[in-house]
Amino acid sequence: MGILDKISEIEKEVARTQKNKATEYHLGLLKAKLARYRAQLLEGPKASAKGEGFDVMKSGDARVALIGFPSVGKSTLLSTLTNTCSEAANYEFTTLTCIPGVIEYNGANIQLLDLPGIIEGAAAGKGRGKQVISVGRTADMVVMMLDAIKGDVQKELLTLELEAVGIRLNKKPPNIYFKEKKGGGINFNSTLTLTKISERMVQLLMHDFKIFNADIVFRGDHTTEEFIDVIVGNRKYMPCLYVYNKIDQISLEEVDRIARLPNCCVISCNMKLNLDYLKEMLWKYLTLMTVYTKKPGKKPDFDDGLILRANATVEHACHTIHRTLISNFKYAQVWGSSAKYHGQHVGLSHKLHHEDVMLIAKK
Repeated sequence: MGILDKISEIEKEVARTQKNKATEYHLGLLKAKLARYRAQLLEGPKASAKGEGFDVMKSGDARVALIGFPSVGKSTLLSTLTNTCSEAANYEFTTLTCIPGVIEYNGANIQLLDLPGIIEGAAAGKGRGKQVISVGRTADMVVMMLDAIKGDVQKELLTLELEAVGIRLNKKPPNIYFKEKKGGGINFNSTLTLTKISERMVQLLMHDFKIFNADIVFRGDHTTEEFIDVIVGNRKYMPCLYVYNKIDQISLEEVDRIARLPNCCVISCNMKLNLDYLKEMLWKYLTLMTVYTKKPGKKPDFDDGLILRANATVEHACHTIHRTLISNFKYAQVWGSSAKYHGQHVGLSHKLHHEDVMLIAKK
């Protein structure tokens, strides 16, 4: 029996097992087995011949993966937002490899990857699904392209496929401290009352993963699945924007309903509707900001700003300019919302805000 058959058997058993107090430990162990088999599936055979991949070099200030079912308008969106030509047609699987493009917005270069369409069962390797999802893991965020005509069915199926390979969309990592050690057994603690998992369940999972010495501290009320994610350790937590295309083919009431859903954006690639708002949402989800520099006695350079992540410090800005700048750093002057007054003298640990102006004084 192969790994896929074992995964299928466990999934069927989980589906037919009633959820109650008597079966919670059995279900927990089944989920642990499922997580292990899926991890093996992702790693693949160790001595396999090198296949044809389609990963591309990371460039620009951030990377966005465009994921969706075939024929939802991914290639059309790439061609519309960037200067890249990606073949678009009315049949499925027009795109067979990864096509990168660059969106220029607020002075930032955002790399957009048009990935081949995912089909149901992609996590198990169908339709080059494993390669598509592997490239998706290297991105800073996911844009899930959906067909507005088909409702929320595609969204649910794609989320399940990504969950199966360890990608968690719009979720925060569980606040659980877990560290293996050489001896001393299992030390379990929690800073609050746990309602979704018990100490016995934790002990059973540890035994199932063959971990007999570890320190575990729950700092949040987390579920069995979240604890398994912490043990496995290869989970990727990513922001995701759900983009519904073809809104020109549905009613205004339906457009209004979808637009009000959390983490959603409605567009039409053919009629070029709402694309500017989509760029604005990408900037927001990537938590990027622009910081401008100035030389002593001169006006700030507003044409060429530094693109940094939110909560970046003066030290991050120095590294972006040049890696040797830190060794000669004396102080920085900052103008903007992060400064208490204009031209405030600050150190390396000062947190910068969007559109601050900074002057760096060297020794």
